[in-house]
Amino acid sequence: MKDEGGASATAPDRALLRAAGTQHFVFALVEDFTHLAFSCAVDPLRIANLVSGKELYRWSYASADGATAKSSDGTVILVHHSFAELPDCDRLFVLSGIGMQKRDHHDLAVVLRKVARTRPTKIGALCSGGWILAQAGFLNGMKAAIHWEYHDAFTEAFPEVNLVRNVFVADEKYVTASGGSATADLMLHLIERDHGYDLSVAVADQMVYNAVREASAGQRVSLQSRTGIRNPHLTRAIEAMRASIDDPVPPADIAVRLGISVRQLERLFGKYLNTSPKKYYMGLRLERARHLLLQTEMSVIEVALACGFSSPGHFTRVYRTTFGVTPMMQRGRLT
Repeated sequence: MKDEGGASATAPDRALLRAAGTQHFVFALVEDFTHLAFSCAVDPLRIANLVSGKELYRWSYASADGATAKSSDGTVILVHHSFAELPDCDRLFVLSGIGMQKRDHHDLAVVLRKVARTRPTKIGALCSGGWILAQAGFLNGMKAAIHWEYHDAFTEAFPEVNLVRNVFVADEKYVTASGGSATADLMLHLIERDHGYDLSVAVADQMVYNAVREASAGQRVSLQSRTGIRNPHLTRAIEAMRASIDDPVPPADIAVRLGISVRQLERLFGKYLNTSPKKYYMGLRLERARHLLLQTEMSVIEVALACGFSSPGHFTRVYRTTFGVTPMMQRGRLT
């Protein structure tokens, strides 16, 4: 076995590392993994060692062939292990990126189940890796985080998982992070839990990272932050729309829930968003439909129903008017 620098680590070496309290993290890199999440996972560990002056962490990488792994930006990483021959480690993170739904993860799932059954290793997932854990049945009945772009498809594919919009989930048996800089948030959280608040702050300072988020922070920038809107009625109206995309609620009913008139609701949407409640709601439904068409194997009829369209014909007409292609044509496009 090789360490993160490529040097061989003997059994006595590993025993000394464990005696000194060194934790070994293994990152299972699925082809086309996200490089940003990869960097945000490894560098906090490196900096923790640097700042503390101790080898608190060591890390190594695994891939399907045990030789290399390619990220979605074309970077090729030399790895230390194959999925079939994962070493003993303290934490094992599955890291994937775009297109992972279309890949066969059976062999990796078999290995993960064996590790979970026979070793004390703590298993987790980064970026879209939560999909692979959910597909293997690890996340049933648990809270989990995944990159926001996969939320619609994930909810449809794994209704037994309690998907949350948090940047990461660290209080479940299987830790998950939504990817990107959220991976750094998770690593800083783990460093704090392992070695204290002061070290985690020192690592964040070295990263020039002064906006460390708690697990419960939302992934996407809020409506208020994006537009400066502070009107609580408008915010609650949009939340109600997002919560009932599969069974749309008439704007008049939303107004009643908020305790305002329909006219007042229309004025709010016109003033702050330059549209009507009906058009904004339709935009949310079509945005979800587009995600499902691109990210799942659901039929057009299933997508239509999941987005509140009882008539596939009506769905196709509205979709084409908005995006310039039919739902079937969308399947063959990347954007």
